[in-house]
Amino acid sequence: MTTPLEGRPGPDDHDPSGGGNASAATGATSARDTAWVRRVGLFLGGQTVSLFGSMLVQYAVMWYLTLTTKSGAVLMLYALFGMVPQALVSLFGGTLADRVNRKALIIASDATIAATTAVLAAVMGAGRTDLWLIYAALTIRSIGAGFQTPAVSAVLPQLVPGDRLLRVNGVNTTIQSAMSLLAPAAAGAVYAAGGIVPTLWIDVATAAIGIGVLASLPIPRLSRAVSDEGAPAGGGGTAGDGTAAPSSYLQDLVAGVRYTFGHRLVRWMLMVYAIIFVLTVAPSLLTPLMMARSFADETWGDEVWRLTALEIAFSAGMLLGGAAVALWFQRRSREHMILAAAVVFGLLAIAIGLTTDLWVFLALMSATGVAVPFFSTPATTLLQEKVAPEYMGRVFSFVSVVLALGMPIGMIVFGPLADVVRVETLLVAAGAVTLLVVVGAGLSPDGRAAREDGRAFRAASLAGSGNEPVGR
Repeated sequence: MTTPLEGRPGPDDHDPSGGGNASAATGATSARDTAWVRRVGLFLGGQTVSLFGSMLVQYAVMWYLTLTTKSGAVLMLYALFGMVPQALVSLFGGTLADRVNRKALIIASDATIAATTAVLAAVMGAGRTDLWLIYAALTIRSIGAGFQTPAVSAVLPQLVPGDRLLRVNGVNTTIQSAMSLLAPAAAGAVYAAGGIVPTLWIDVATAAIGIGVLASLPIPRLSRAVSDEGAPAGGGGTAGDGTAAPSSYLQDLVAGVRYTFGHRLVRWMLMVYAIIFVLTVAPSLLTPLMMARSFADETWGDEVWRLTALEIAFSAGMLLGGAAVALWFQRRSREHMILAAAVVFGLLAIAIGLTTDLWVFLALMSATGVAVPFFSTPATTLLQEKVAPEYMGRVFSFVSVVLALGMPIGMIVFGPLADVVRVETLLVAAGAVTLLVVVGAGLSPDGRAAREDGRAFRAASLAGSGNEPVGR
């Protein structure tokens, strides 16, 4: 069952007159093609500006906590306050994203995050630097992200034709990687010149720009889906006059849970996400701590420079990987790319834990960055292709829950251990466990089904049909 999207672009757009002048039909199609590209460009542009400011805050807060405390336990709390609230509200935020105007929801969430950052900047600028203030701001920002993230992920398929999703997601990953390359350099310069407070104010300004761009952008509104029996997709019944009765919020929430865990591919993707974020992303949060401890010799330069170099190396790799996915991996099996990237994450974690040379460390971090788009881009695209549009927000809310909980759960273990065990040892152990668990995920019943689907997709692509299989 599909949901009609008012104004949604797609490969089947045709002359609404059903005939007539061929040149007029061609002109109409070209106009529609141009229209979706322009909408996507504006949407991604506004989100990129906002993302840039958020990245500055991310680096500045993490560096501030790392350099002032050098404590794994503090970084654990940073992860908990920054991610757990998002996990707790994401499910409700995703359900809301399937019921209300998604654009308005994104704007409201972004405005709340910006206001919180402005308050923190004002308070810290007045001389208050208590850790609880930072944790409180991280908590509110995380709650805002819990509503914003599922809505943003659900909006993109409304703007992009289905056969262009992987390419657009690849371009989006490349743009984000470019911002990741610029942000640490900018954050390092601003932080070195004025500390954390100016960085916070820049985030407020970029959020205002992003909100302004999004407010001016027309986004198709999602129509409430109705099944063949006349009941809304969320689980509502029918009204007394025989028309479809609107489902309640609770009915939509329950329907989203049933859909998510009844969908084999979605269930498998959630498992793979959990593996990577608990065993790979969480330990990677300790790499700045490894840099501050293991490469503290003054011959390696200033601490802020070293932390900036670490983030630039990682982001440069992401930029290259995102460009490669967008340009050359359109018809590769999404499932196989995800599993291959997960294996590479495990191997690189082990290699990073074994290195004692700064430049090798930076090169391995860059290689890890290259692998990220080969995991994140096909994973996002696969869900966008396979999930029914009317359930998109709720499914991505579950993804947000897994992503938001995965890092804190991992940090509950790795953070305190980092104060008694070398970070390098933790990375080697995490990488080894990642390899074992990823193999298990690939061999599980859901994993075998996913790989079979990937093989069918690859076979169809190699057949030279020029089109992806139905449903992809």
